[in-house]
Amino acid sequence: MLKTRQLRAYLLQALCLGLVLAGLGFIASNTIENLNARGITSGFGFLSRPAGFDIAFSLIPYGAGSTFFQAFLVGLTNTLFVAALGVIGASVIGLVVAFMRLGSNPLFRWLGGAYVETLRNIPLLLQLFLWYFAVLRNLPGPRASIAVGEMVFLNIRGLYLPFPDQKPALLGLLGVTILGLIVGHFWRAAAVKARLAKGRFPWWHLLPYFLPLALPILLALGFAGRWTISVPRLEGFNFVGGLQLIPELVAIVVALSLYTAAFIAEIVRAGILSVAKGQREAALALGLSPFDTMRLVIFPQALRVIIPPLTSQYLNLTKNSSLAAAIAFPDLVLIFAGTALNITGQAVEIMALTMVVYLVISLMISAFMHSYQRRVLRYEH
Repeated sequence: MLKTRQLRAYLLQALCLGLVLAGLGFIASNTIENLNARGITSGFGFLSRPAGFDIAFSLIPYGAGSTFFQAFLVGLTNTLFVAALGVIGASVIGLVVAFMRLGSNPLFRWLGGAYVETLRNIPLLLQLFLWYFAVLRNLPGPRASIAVGEMVFLNIRGLYLPFPDQKPALLGLLGVTILGLIVGHFWRAAAVKARLAKGRFPWWHLLPYFLPLALPILLALGFAGRWTISVPRLEGFNFVGGLQLIPELVAIVVALSLYTAAFIAEIVRAGILSVAKGQREAALALGLSPFDTMRLVIFPQALRVIIPPLTSQYLNLTKNSSLAAAIAFPDLVLIFAGTALNITGQAVEIMALTMVVYLVISLMISAFMHSYQRRVLRYEH
């Protein structure tokens, strides 16, 4: 009887798999037939052809004579850049708002609640339009820019900041920042081991947190005479020099950060409230300060509740970054799934590649957060 049920189950699974493969085969055959009927050649050979269009914002070298593959890389790096800035901004703002809602000050609790209930109930696209059209597009022109110390300028064309001229300087700053993160990680692990062995943290246990910021500052000070900083200056009707952050970039990062932070704030608040009150009382009875109680006792236990929904918010933020195309920010969707598709007509290849990229990015974020969750919960049974 058991073997008969297993055989029946295997047959049903094989039948379902066959139907799925047949459906995919029909779709593929129909697609190829329609492409041939329209004289459209399939394949990814178009990636090596010159793109022939300019891109307003690029983190990597690009020109009108660059290939479609280079345009794809520009869109990918811009998308990753927006997602990274959004994740950092949303995490910081969400954490602050969560502690505002958990605090004892009635005004802060009300402000935190108003922030959450307002921003999470307004569509993200509408918030994006608000920041772009109602705020940034109403800034003054270049000649009437809002200046901060004659070095930072804000106008309708973007935010202008002082920036190093030499590429080696940028690579050096990026390298020492990454080095600071790596060294700080292992240094922090050594501090945790020392606490487990001696019962308390060593005096230097907070220093690893400052390494990613301290090393670039020390490097910049050490090469201060060899590096030149380009300061924005007005020439004619526009600014030259320095670093320009276009309004589209500012709008999408601000909108994504503020919107997602409203959800992250509630996730963090729920995680902290999930920890039993007795944990706090026991920590305070042992002589820990309220700050150390939150940092060493409450928050580590709350992470097991926080991380799973936080992962979903990071994934949503990354996918929602595609809304940048609505305000003409050159992300992957606008550059590759928009302009490149209209020029080449390779709709199947371009859309498939774009979807695969977002899928891979999402899977990488999920894998990283899952690995972090396992590391956080490694001592729980």
